[in-house]
Amino acid sequence: MKPVGWVGPETAIAQAIQGACRIMPRPSLDSVMLGVAMCLAHRATCVKLSVGCVLTDKHGRMIGSGYNGVPRGMVHCTDCPCPGATAPAGADLCQGVHAEQNALLNCRDPEQIETCYNTHAPCLRCTKMLLNTSCKRIVYHEDKLEQPAKDLWLAAGRIWEQVHA
Repeated sequence: MKPVGWVGPETAIAQAIQGACRIMPRPSLDSVMLGVAMCLAHRATCVKLSVGCVLTDKHGRMIGSGYNGVPRGMVHCTDCPCPGATAPAGADLCQGVHAEQNALLNCRDPEQIETCYNTHAPCLRCTKMLLNTSCKRIVYHEDKLEQPAKDLWLAAGRIWEQVHA
């Protein structure tokens, strides 16, 4: 005869697993994808700003990713800064390709893009490029914002959202 309240080993293991699962809540998809974008930003080769981008489809699957840096085969700005490294903002002397541009180049089908996750709010040029896709939502972390980019995106009836991961 088993004592009152006694549980077999199978039940004890199941309870332990359930207890362990409750310790850490499941992060949101936005948090996960922004985390991936932040991780990609560590690969950036620009000395001014490190940006990462992840493009997802309607199921939340990654279909494109990128980070900012000079075009393939060129000397990285981290090794020898380009003219844009010391130029004022808006001078357009940077030789780097933006993270969003690289992500679009790595995306097989831009018409499948649902959400663009960025470490930083996209610039006007990248926003215009994303407007020519099916992307409905931009989610970003850092608010280094070009207001005309946000205004254009919102004028198209799409979602522009800052999330603190």
